[in-house]
Amino acid sequence: MADMFKLSASLRGHEDDVRAVVSPSARCIFSASRDGTVRQWLLTSPNPPTYDDTIAVQATSFVNSLTFAAPSSTHSEGLLISAGKDTIIDVRPPFQSPDTDPERLLIGHANNVCSLDASADGDTLVSGGWDTQARVWSISKGECTAELKGHDAAVWAVLVYDDKTVITGCADKTIRIFSLGGKLLQTIPGLPDVVRALCKLPAGHPSGAAFASAGNDQVIRLWTIDGIEVAQLHGHTSFIYALAVLHNGDLVSSGEDRTVRVWKGTECIQTITHPAISVWAVSVCPETNDIVTGASDKIIRVFSRDPSRHADAEALHAFDESVSSSSIPQQTASEGQQINKEQLPGPEFLQQKSGTKEGQVQMIREEDGSVTAHTWSSAAQQWINGKDYDFVFDVDITDGAPPLKLPYNIGQNPYDVASKFIANNELPMTYLDQVANFITTNTQGATLGSSSQQQTQTPGADPWGSENRYRPGEAGAPEPSGDTRPRSLPQTQYLSITTANLSAIRKKVGELNDTMSADLALSSDELKALDNLIKQLQTNPKDPKPQADQIAAVLKVATQWPSANRLPGIDLLRLSAITPTFVMHTSGGEGTIVDTLTKSGVFEANTDKPNNTMLAVRVLANLFMTEEGRLVADGCFEDIISSTQSFSSTSNKNLATAMATLYINYAVLLTSNAPSSESRTREQRAAAVVNAALNIVKSDGDSEAVYRALVAVGTLMSLGDEFRKEVAQAKDMGSILQSIEKSALGKENRIKAVTNEMKDQLR
Repeated sequence: MADMFKLSASLRGHEDDVRAVVSPSARCIFSASRDGTVRQWLLTSPNPPTYDDTIAVQATSFVNSLTFAAPSSTHSEGLLISAGKDTIIDVRPPFQSPDTDPERLLIGHANNVCSLDASADGDTLVSGGWDTQARVWSISKGECTAELKGHDAAVWAVLVYDDKTVITGCADKTIRIFSLGGKLLQTIPGLPDVVRALCKLPAGHPSGAAFASAGNDQVIRLWTIDGIEVAQLHGHTSFIYALAVLHNGDLVSSGEDRTVRVWKGTECIQTITHPAISVWAVSVCPETNDIVTGASDKIIRVFSRDPSRHADAEALHAFDESVSSSSIPQQTASEGQQINKEQLPGPEFLQQKSGTKEGQVQMIREEDGSVTAHTWSSAAQQWINGKDYDFVFDVDITDGAPPLKLPYNIGQNPYDVASKFIANNELPMTYLDQVANFITTNTQGATLGSSSQQQTQTPGADPWGSENRYRPGEAGAPEPSGDTRPRSLPQTQYLSITTANLSAIRKKVGELNDTMSADLALSSDELKALDNLIKQLQTNPKDPKPQADQIAAVLKVATQWPSANRLPGIDLLRLSAITPTFVMHTSGGEGTIVDTLTKSGVFEANTDKPNNTMLAVRVLANLFMTEEGRLVADGCFEDIISSTQSFSSTSNKNLATAMATLYINYAVLLTSNAPSSESRTREQRAAAVVNAALNIVKSDGDSEAVYRALVAVGTLMSLGDEFRKEVAQAKDMGSILQSIEKSALGKENRIKAVTNEMKDQLR
């Protein structure tokens, strides 16, 4: 048919999934990828279209959100805005070298920024992230002007509806409508599943709707601005990831069923199947009305209704062939476990290939047909611990990334396995409850000695494939019933906080160094030492082995520069604190790192720089990752608790979470066989930590901080009956837990679970 979309161009260049696309004009396309880049594609020939690409942004980690701010009087070509795992929103003019400094770096999110949208005037930006935050930003001022509060899970979608209204879609299955100033105007609760996409509809849409939403329930829903649902569009067979709108009001959607669909009213009028598992992104060019997609096969594709912009016959045929060859016949799929298992490498892989990171799990198909799991050791530079497992699950932590392997044997405590998995992969503790529940739910009925090959499977299920894949933070695993839920207390793993944007840190140090007086500015040798440390952190973040001159340069920034400029230095201390040599280079005649930080004033009660304090507390928390660091934390217990306790009642969620993490690590230390000072009994120290942690446990507190604080207290209550009774009586623990249960926080599964366990402890 003449009005059908056909392939116009296929753009290859990314090295991983294309997670976001935007086409602000006919001459250019921008794409963001898990390969850590944003690429710009400039039109070189219109008929058929061909493009040249260059890297516009080089990030330190995957980029999964992208938007374009319209041209304005101050930015004639508009602004390219991107963000992702490093939590920093990069704002820059388009068509520049990636080495050019960004216009703005917007900092405020505490986890992956997964959604962005800019206003029509080009100055207002809205962002959403895994940290349950949605923020409104003034691009010209470079500051957050409002927080859109009330989300209980990741904010997967944001939409600047007009100059007064913002809409958010959330993994808590709720759509919220806010004023631009942050006031909640309307809540649409109780949706069947996670909301992933939002799209504004043009005025006068035939349905009378103002915007559309879509997500994991496979349904597109049309809404009035008052939150009334007026229509549903059915056709997708898996998660819907993105929505866009054509000039005439027709909707375009994409999802994990390999398709892009075009909708007129409530009818799907065209389905464009892709040779990829997931079509992550879809955008519409406002000038040409062409559709642009980004997919898991690393390719950006352009589709057009204009015959003059269709690809040549050979390219069209090749696309059709790739779609046909990527389809799995039903009879093959029904063979179950043989598909992916047979594709696993044999034992020779372990001699031929090295791992890419510490703790990487590689599944190997042995000669007898069994499957073993091997873990990469960066220190030994070899694969170790080959072992048979009853189950090996795929866990999708981030969109588009290859799933992480989660091995499990019947008889293991799912919470211990989940905790180790989270620690090894440096994941948020928010996933602990969900991952453990997933393990329990998918191994119910299994007995010791059974194997994954022997378990009852859904017909056609693949034990190594998507049926056993889990995406924490999205739909959530169902709760096990009865008393089968594993216990999560006591916590046994130390927690660290080590994610960072090292390039941004180094850039900031350079900028600030230029403003310092001669006696405070870093010399060329000190800058070189700092550069070497950053390289070590990039290449071996688990053990960067900082040297004395490197730590000296960082300490100069962290403790001698004006307090307003110390943040990047304290951040580098945090990242270095997880290695044994850090303790050696920060201890001496002047005392320990605890003394150094305290003398710098970072823990003064009236400090006006809470982010400095937050990062300093993270330095202390990260000390627990080595035996040397734990000795310092143990020896400086009184100093650390007294210096930091005034911040345990802070309203700053990031600082509160850092404090709770510190208390968890002390709880693990005190409940282990680690040494402690003879002048203070273990119980006395535990009581001090309980007292501080309970200051964080407030019914209106941040859920992550409250959860971690409860874990710390619950872990310490395992010290013994006498100590538990003393704590329960002195702190009226029953009333505290009851208050949390009755609050909004008590509805979260993970908080509900830990409070139930603590109530069991009190019985």
